Amino acid sequence: MAETSPSFTVTMNDGKSAKPEQPVPEPASKQLTWTSGKQTIKYTATAEMLPLHTDDGTLIGHMFALSYVSDAADKSDRPVTFCWNGGPGGSSAMVNIGGLGPRRVPINTIKQLPCPTKPEDNPYSLLPTTDLVYLDAMGTGYSKVAEGYDPKKVWGVDGDADAFMRGIAQWLTTHERWNTPLYLYGESYGTMRNSVLMRVLGERGIALTGVIEQSTILDYAPTLAGNDLYYMGMLPVYAATANYFGKAGAGVDQFAWFDRAWKFVDEKYGRALIASDSITPEEERELAGEMSELIGLPAELIQKKHLRIELDTFRKTIMADEGLFTGRYDTRFTEPAYMDVQGDNEFFAGEDPSGDAIMTPDQSAWMKLVQETGFKGSPINLLLSMKVNEEWNWTHQAPGTMGSPVCPNTAYDMGTALRRNPFCRVLFFGGIHDAATPFWNVKHSISKMFLPESITSRIEYKVHENGHMAYEDLPTLEKMAPELAAFYEKRHEA
Repeated sequence: MAETSPSFTVTMNDGKSAKPEQPVPEPASKQLTWTSGKQTIKYTATAEMLPLHTDDGTLIGHMFALSYVSDAADKSDRPVTFCWNGGPGGSSAMVNIGGLGPRRVPINTIKQLPCPTKPEDNPYSLLPTTDLVYLDAMGTGYSKVAEGYDPKKVWGVDGDADAFMRGIAQWLTTHERWNTPLYLYGESYGTMRNSVLMRVLGERGIALTGVIEQSTILDYAPTLAGNDLYYMGMLPVYAATANYFGKAGAGVDQFAWFDRAWKFVDEKYGRALIASDSITPEEERELAGEMSELIGLPAELIQKKHLRIELDTFRKTIMADEGLFTGRYDTRFTEPAYMDVQGDNEFFAGEDPSGDAIMTPDQSAWMKLVQETGFKGSPINLLLSMKVNEEWNWTHQAPGTMGSPVCPNTAYDMGTALRRNPFCRVLFFGGIHDAATPFWNVKHSISKMFLPESITSRIEYKVHENGHMAYEDLPTLEKMAPELAAFYEKRHEA
């Protein structure tokens, strides 16, 4: 039986909620000019609150959108790209002011920027190629859930995708852009959102031309305690990091060392982890020696851990001789190890030097950028809402499955969407220093679906020398810009 979804109606006026709504800020626009070299583009920046309604007209809330639209008269073939970060609980600020918007904070790559920063025209912006729309997830940034509407309905894998579908439809209606090439650009959890949205949008009659996945996670199973896919994905990142700091692979290119570790995972490491206590102490000792050569940690420690090295163990050990620990978002960043880094893979005593270096400069620059449009929003606008993050509903109804597993795998949503839409393409970007979303796990999530060549020919992979926030690395951004432009041009191919 074919999968179906109920039709929906986009309304231009707010519905009624059970309690009085707080005043909704009025839309605000400003005409601006982007310049890079001899190229100039006049565009309009618009900040607005998009009303979201259920199919029966109930007000869900208002989703904040900041769009950059070229003032060119002919928009018949000009794409619109909807962009967001992840979290879950993250607003869209960082992939905007820190990423591929028309203005950005200066890039300092592996060093922290002082505040305040002055936004500048971004020579690597996507604006020459596409109009850009940045949407904040409900409950993040300026987006607000309506009084009387249960936020748990939109704080979850499926409810979040449904809300973004409605936000996209509302923007297309408000700005009269339904008949235009449509793209999605997501980072981190935003890539999981993209995967579900690809299917959901198609089921609602909204066809996508392309999807860009940056620092991707499709399957959350590797994040579960004791899952060997976690260790397999991390090992190439450990190797690249050890090589960067001169702890392994002296004289060998970082990418070559990363590839060597990847091959070790595929040919030996994965099999050893699956064998677990079936391997002999001698076999374990030999493998620990090979791992030590690759990732720069003592073989004795690796064998003691039975070949399973947690991220925090690596981070606090690889640079311990210099009194430093490394980042998670970008393992090239370091901070003094003033206290033990302990516990789990995300939140720990020592925090993350790469996050410390990026988030505060981006926050202040973002607020300035929004203010310049004339938008009158709340003075409190956090890049990441931990309330949303902690209350997230991880259950997901994947296509063709019964029930809703609490550990989502959205790769099958993507596979289903690509099967239904033979004109949609996907571009994956990954970084060899990204310990938040290791690229090995991305390739594994796609490869284990055994997709036919008619689909895999529309999937591209690009790996660069960066961490999680690829756009914060200037050499990477210089490579990404032409790769993105080429990806958009492929919409003209048969």
